[in-house]
Amino acid sequence: MTVADLDWNLIKSFVAVAETGSLSAASRRLAASQPTIGRHIGELEAALGVVLFRRGRRGYELTDGGAALLERGRGLSEQAAAFSRLAFGAVETIAGTVRVAASEIVAAYVLPPMLARLGVEEPGIEVEIVASNQVENLLRRDADIAVRMVKPVQNELVARKVADLQLAVCAASSYLDRRGRPQRAEDLLCHDLVGYDRSDDIIRGFAALGSIVDRHAFRIRTDNQIVAWEAVRAGNGIGFMQKSLVDRDPAVEPLLPALALPGLPMWLAMHRDVRTSPRIRRVADFLFAELKRYALTP
Repeated sequence: MTVADLDWNLIKSFVAVAETGSLSAASRRLAASQPTIGRHIGELEAALGVVLFRRGRRGYELTDGGAALLERGRGLSEQAAAFSRLAFGAVETIAGTVRVAASEIVAAYVLPPMLARLGVEEPGIEVEIVASNQVENLLRRDADIAVRMVKPVQNELVARKVADLQLAVCAASSYLDRRGRPQRAEDLLCHDLVGYDRSDDIIRGFAALGSIVDRHAFRIRTDNQIVAWEAVRAGNGIGFMQKSLVDRDPAVEPLLPALALPGLPMWLAMHRDVRTSPRIRRVADFLFAELKRYALTP
């Protein structure tokens, strides 16, 4: 068999094994026998001259060569499925897995209600969430879609700016009832503060206001956004959080509304090669609209 003569079923089996990690799971998905799926993988590797998987106790893991072909294989598999549906007069549906990377705070508190609504509209779409503050490398397919707080610079990526998220000085009402409510920016230094451990973003923010502080100004220090938010909610002190998040929590109060804090830009990014995928495009458009609503709703 030559590359030009490849059977679409081989590619479909390749995608199923790559996404499920085993012959047994792929066979259940495709309603085919394990030997058939295994034979398809062997035939495809022989035709391409590429080892697509590492076989081991943990199942089938993609090699670098297999990972490089996966998204293209998904596209071909979707085209084959669409061709079949069209031939049999069926209504095309959108289904499959989409991997979304986002910061810890967005992944934990912002995306879940949005994805619940997506599940009602598109029950065939499965979503994998990567909760990380690291900039996910879309070039290596760490994710299909990334919600980023910095503008992507790689030419291979397509990015849309969602909005500038407003930040707010905030604290739990329980803390403020105990310690009082600051009236001026300089009053913050008389309070317990929740800040970052290694990042100096908040320290530089204080410097811009004319106050020189170091990391010891923060009674609670953490670089995990979820821990920082929960520390504020529990009454540990005053923090600096997304205003949209603060406004949705009755236990937390925004403070010093006249204090101008820099906005936090939010971008939605994907690789150029996947933007034509129906399922990825659908999730990207849905999240763009939902995130914009989240960012701009007072």
